Amino acid sequence: MENQESVNSSQNTKQHIISEELISEGKWVKFEKTTYMDPTGKTRTWETVKLTTKKGESADAVSIIPVLQRTLHYECIVLVKQFRPPMGGYCLEFPAGLIDDGESPEAAALRELEEETGYKGDVAECSPAVCMDPGLTNCTTHVVTVTINGDDAENVRPKPKPGDGGMLFNSQWLALCWLRVVNLWK
Repeated sequence: MENQESVNSSQNTKQHIISEELISEGKWVKFEKTTYMDPTGKTRTWETVKLTTKKGESADAVSIIPVLQRTLHYECIVLVKQFRPPMGGYCLEFPAGLIDDGESPEAAALRELEEETGYKGDVAECSPAVCMDPGLTNCTTHVVTVTINGDDAENVRPKPKPGDGGMLFNSQWLALCWLRVVNLWK
């Protein structure tokens, strides 16, 4: 019984950051060695990547779930195909991007969607800030669902429109028909 009490009390130690040491910093990210206290009271280190663009808003970025709706067609999800150097190849992913200073997550989502796909839409909902890869980075995002009226003339043959930053990831958009997965599992 005494041994079990000591195990329980050692697991009640509050975890916290002890120190952060900068290893390297670039334009967009920095690499740090983070020293922290684990739940047993042991000091440990962790390698951490942090965005240098984080400005204290609710999140750094937006990830957009664009739902393309057209009369007499299935709803489709629009994805972008982009070359990602860390992966050494192309990835299919949701349109996404950083939130500019003073910009709302909803406005950033509409801007990024148009920049990357050419589509214009309406925000259906916006999530609270969520962590995308908390084991590696402090990056946070709002997941924004945007509906696109594919019957609108401006959405019939959309073309990506890179923003003032001028950076377009040579993205191609793909509309993947959204099958009602729930019906497939029944």
